[in-house]
Amino acid sequence: MATSGWRRSAAGRAVSRHSTLFLWLALAAAALTLAQAKKSNAELTEVTNKVYFDIEIDGKPAGRVVMGLFGKTVPKTAGEKGMGKSGKPLHYKGSAFHRIIPSFMIQGGDFTLGDGRGGESIYGIKFADENFKIKHTGPGLLSMANAGKDTNGSQFFITTVTTSWLDGKHVVFGKVLSGMDVIYKVEAEGRQSGAPKSKVVIADSGELPM
Repeated sequence: MATSGWRRSAAGRAVSRHSTLFLWLALAAAALTLAQAKKSNAELTEVTNKVYFDIEIDGKPAGRVVMGLFGKTVPKTAGEKGMGKSGKPLHYKGSAFHRIIPSFMIQGGDFTLGDGRGGESIYGIKFADENFKIKHTGPGLLSMANAGKDTNGSQFFITTVTTSWLDGKHVVFGKVLSGMDVIYKVEAEGRQSGAPKSKVVIADSGELPM
């Protein structure tokens, strides 16, 4: 009986060692997968250009927002600058945030009509969705506003919360690097209807050195 018990004990130790080894291998594989995912996400969201907005609320300076654009992942979307098809220079200076919804996003970029019905891109009135590789994982992400598939123009929005339900529908092309406090000031001027309480304007905009 003693010998049989010893054999059972040895077998139990062997099973325990195998279980421990399997657990360590599983943990190592999970850690490697996580590291690869983080590296992949870092590559997708590599900043290639920096731009800024100087914001005014009711004619008073509210601060500067600096944003990074993901030119490697979405070069066409992030490269939206220059002359429009009409020959007019396209820029956001003087345009308004016409739609502001608390706990969601702030939307602007309609520099032709100013109410969400207009806008123009360097590729024409509308251009196709480039890709949906980057997800709406948190506040401070820049994403293209649209009216459905392949209807991108010049309008964009900046998230103030995670908006994962927009994944696969809107193209994320940048993120706020500094000035989220200004974004939240703008958000405070919104309503659930989207109509701003105050006039929120991009008083100046431009590109910054990397």
